[in-house]
Amino acid sequence: MLDFFTIFSKGGLVLWCFQGVNGSFTGPVNALIRSVILQERSGSNLFIHDALSMKYKLDNEFELVFVVGFQKILTLTYVDKFLDDVQLRFRDRYKNQLEQKGAMKLLNGSFQFQDDFQQLLREAEESTKACAPAPMKTFMQSQKSQKTVKSMIETRGGEKGKEKESNKKSKNAKKEASAAEGDGDSTRGGTQSGLPKKSSPKPQENGNEGLTPEEIKRNQQEFFRRMGGGGPKKPSSSSSSKSPKPEKLQRVKGNREWVMGGTNTKELDYSNKDMNGSQDTLPATKDNAEDLKQLGQMKGDLRSVDYESSEEEEEDEEVVVSAAAAANPSKSSSKSFRGVFGMLKGLVGSKSLSQEDMEPVLDKLRDHLIAKNVAADIASKLCESVAKKLEGKVMGTFTTVTSTVKQALQDSLVQILQPKRRVDILRDVMEARAQRRPFVVTFCGVNGVGKSTNLAKISFWLIENGFSVLIAACDTFRAGAVEQLRTHQRRLNSMHPPEENGGRPRVQLYEKGYGKDAAGIAMEAIAYARSHSFDVVLVDTAGRMQDNAPLMVALAKLIAVNMPDLVLFVGEALVGNEAVDQLVKFNQALADHSMSDKPRIIDGIVLTKFDTIDDKVGAAISMTYITGQPIVFVGTGQTYSDLRSLNARAVVSALMKA
Repeated sequence: MLDFFTIFSKGGLVLWCFQGVNGSFTGPVNALIRSVILQERSGSNLFIHDALSMKYKLDNEFELVFVVGFQKILTLTYVDKFLDDVQLRFRDRYKNQLEQKGAMKLLNGSFQFQDDFQQLLREAEESTKACAPAPMKTFMQSQKSQKTVKSMIETRGGEKGKEKESNKKSKNAKKEASAAEGDGDSTRGGTQSGLPKKSSPKPQENGNEGLTPEEIKRNQQEFFRRMGGGGPKKPSSSSSSKSPKPEKLQRVKGNREWVMGGTNTKELDYSNKDMNGSQDTLPATKDNAEDLKQLGQMKGDLRSVDYESSEEEEEDEEVVVSAAAAANPSKSSSKSFRGVFGMLKGLVGSKSLSQEDMEPVLDKLRDHLIAKNVAADIASKLCESVAKKLEGKVMGTFTTVTSTVKQALQDSLVQILQPKRRVDILRDVMEARAQRRPFVVTFCGVNGVGKSTNLAKISFWLIENGFSVLIAACDTFRAGAVEQLRTHQRRLNSMHPPEENGGRPRVQLYEKGYGKDAAGIAMEAIAYARSHSFDVVLVDTAGRMQDNAPLMVALAKLIAVNMPDLVLFVGEALVGNEAVDQLVKFNQALADHSMSDKPRIIDGIVLTKFDTIDDKVGAAISMTYITGQPIVFVGTGQTYSDLRSLNARAVVSALMKA
């Protein structure tokens, strides 16, 4: 029932394998290594590849990986225990050979494990059969087969009628008994007081018992007065003697005067002006002068996001502690004496780490990650992955559990943030130019995250490096979306005048107005860019929530029809758990509504508003962990030059700051 079982080292050497069916299992195992082991996603020991399910177990003491594969449709309950048994038997039998470090010594070793494996497999299968559920009873063994046909027939005046009559008699008897008890109580009360029994008066329906007609009339007038309605109402002398209240003066709100608004309506009338791109540049203003200062800052590769390292902060803390110790030498000596013994308690000397040793440290680190804006589910998975990575690993002398677990978590975070493939957009654009076709980038995301603004920043970076850009305005839903892109186009062309490019604007806008099909506009823009030799096409799409099915279908159609070179998801750094839901549903929608066997999903991430979060950079971890795709751009401000690349180690150091 097992397709294969393999044992290999973390260095990639296969020590022993079993193959139950014909065919190669190299592809599934390589997918497991790339997608789980190398990306620090070993929190769950189940991995599904096509129609194959794989379970694995890590042996951190000897750096081994045990993998078993079986068909996904099968439910094998003994696999987990079988993995543990095989690991223990293999370790015990070849412990001396495994302790000899070095790849050549492992290659020269002989691991004859076939007999032991077959024995353990038979024991596991027999234990499953012994615990198998009881078989279903046949019809002759059930109680229904013992009933006769006569007992299942309901007659009109039979037992059912008798039961109804008995129920009615019992109900009537209960009513008579309760009535008799009530009469007895009243009789006893009458004999004790010595008064004859009186019938209780019936309550009046209108609630006016004991009131005179004058009082009833007065109450009616008071009720009508409170309700503000009509009814007979006599004017009283007290009301007429009151002086009338003065009327309140109504405050009239004045018109707001805008500083840059202008006073002449002709200046604000754009109906007679050509708004289809003929006016590509802006006149010289103070804003343009500020934009011109940014020229020359974005040539070449982007600068990375920088943070102060945690080592510098630890040094600062040590300086503060030493200054406090110099001020109070007596207290510092006693504290240092206690601190030495406290440190020795946390040291581990040549022993293997267990789950109980790491659990307190992992709980604190999990809370720390959640406080730094990492999604709660992902923080738990990261800590579980670190626990599996370190469980059973032998630690050296004078090494604390806290420092070991923290360092392992830092290494895992860096591994997650580092790109798994080459991300070099400038090189990709040059390759597309050599093929005489435009390089197409599509931006997608939820509402209000900054898609259009960061598209303009990327346009500025591209034209700074000598490329021509065509912006496709495919947001045909939001009011002002086309005008926003046109404003960016005019400002960018003012910074790079057409005269510097042979009279041709560096940035042009392709738009068809509002209410049109976004996929059709993108297709026309790509064809226009190909015929007019544009280097890059940046496709701006409408913001949409991940739960809006019609808009997600439209986005999947746009990507499936035009097949862009890069699909970038734009997300803001302020989100926490919402990042998981957004990315999962965007990827799922693109996969479900695609028209090809290999659907296009998100290729990279643009992380915006990074300058507003201080050291709460957990959204970067959440987004990268969910998609497995790199963060290509980071938005750090409101100007065109506020665009950076991600520095994994700097972000992790900011994330681990206390």
